[in-house]
Amino acid sequence: MSATASSSGGHAASPSPAAASSSGPLAGTVTVPGDKSVSHRALIFGALAIGETRISGLLEGEDVLNTAKACAALGARVERLGAGEWRVEGVGIGGLRAPAAPLDFGNSGTGARLMMGMVAGNPIEATFDGDASLRRRPMRRILDPLEKMGVSVEEAAEGGRLPIRLKGPRDLIPITYESPVASAQIKSAVLLAGLGAPGETTLIEKEASRDHTERMLAHFGAELRVESHGAHGRKVTLKGRPELKPTPIHVPADPSSAAFPLVAALIVPGSDVTIKGVMINPLRTGLFKTLKEMGASIELLGERVEGGESVADLRVRHSALTGVDVPAERAPSMIDEYPVLAVAAAFARGTTRMRGLSELRVKESDRLAAVAAGLAQAGVTYAIEGDDLIVEGTGTVAGGGTVATHMDHRIAMSFLVMGLATGKPMKIDDISFVATSFPAFVPLMRGLGAAIEVAS
Repeated sequence: MSATASSSGGHAASPSPAAASSSGPLAGTVTVPGDKSVSHRALIFGALAIGETRISGLLEGEDVLNTAKACAALGARVERLGAGEWRVEGVGIGGLRAPAAPLDFGNSGTGARLMMGMVAGNPIEATFDGDASLRRRPMRRILDPLEKMGVSVEEAAEGGRLPIRLKGPRDLIPITYESPVASAQIKSAVLLAGLGAPGETTLIEKEASRDHTERMLAHFGAELRVESHGAHGRKVTLKGRPELKPTPIHVPADPSSAAFPLVAALIVPGSDVTIKGVMINPLRTGLFKTLKEMGASIELLGERVEGGESVADLRVRHSALTGVDVPAERAPSMIDEYPVLAVAAAFARGTTRMRGLSELRVKESDRLAAVAAGLAQAGVTYAIEGDDLIVEGTGTVAGGGTVATHMDHRIAMSFLVMGLATGKPMKIDDISFVATSFPAFVPLMRGLGAAIEVAS
């Protein structure tokens, strides 16, 4: 199967409700999908290298497939060889062609934002678009540094939102840019653009965000320096216009996807679950660290390095959890995991305060509001103070509500996990968007013993 230039977004035409009910002990060994962040980047860097890059373990969710289609539309040859096995024939930095149609990223902010940086280093025009949820998400944070580098925003919806038409300059300007927020997407867009600029492009962040782009740049032969900056930040300097060399990539299991069976095992009495080959990059393991502070039994087995990333098998057993204070500086290492952490906090005893969650307001949905509404539906006491979420846990959760998912896969999965241990079933209004990151979520969870029903 070859990737093509068009994309429909691929979501169900009508909502597909689902419900989760109190389950017996969860048990078994599972492998969750490949890491979404690494999967996007593997395709993008494969397209920017000259020659053939082989990728194994690629996440074949809708978000990543839309990135594959966009790479093909820009001139790379992208081909699926088998389950998780792909090859990309790259065209080199500066070698992208103008796409014949708008690039449709469906629900994926990562795909859209990274590929804006990718396209910036080419003297072509491209239009970026997505579904209704993605069209609401802020893109000005990406456009600001790209404009400083000489990229022209030819068209954009109100507030710098999708659909956006960009035109790359003949000669990109290298810049030093301090990111206003800790965001791997901003950092990656600037560095991807910097590949096409002469000289050095520097990105500074006050809080270190996930570093998959830097690791993959080095993996493909780019020259860059990573230095500490302040108490928690980093300064990344990239030498522009390298020749990226194709190299095999194995995509490790996604810690953000592992979070769902992991938390389910912690809250369902008697559970004992092992999750294979999970990435344990320290800039992605904030959830694991927080849960251990809460008293979670999480063992790391067989730690090893695969494709430049540290991985391990996680053995997780039901645990009595206690509320904790989660510092704001931990947010970049677990920004996608706060919804399911809120679920764990609801089953803990005592108060859990999650600080500095402003970034949750600009994800697939306003996740802070969506999580709060879901907790209310389940009968959990909570408060929002500024950008902090406070959950008052009592060890048990009544359940019985219906949660509005707002086209957000992580909200959907989080509250289905909650329903596996609540007094009454938890329902969600739509499970269809789970396909963006975890297409096999329901069968995998059922295989462990989870009682999840999807309306036909």
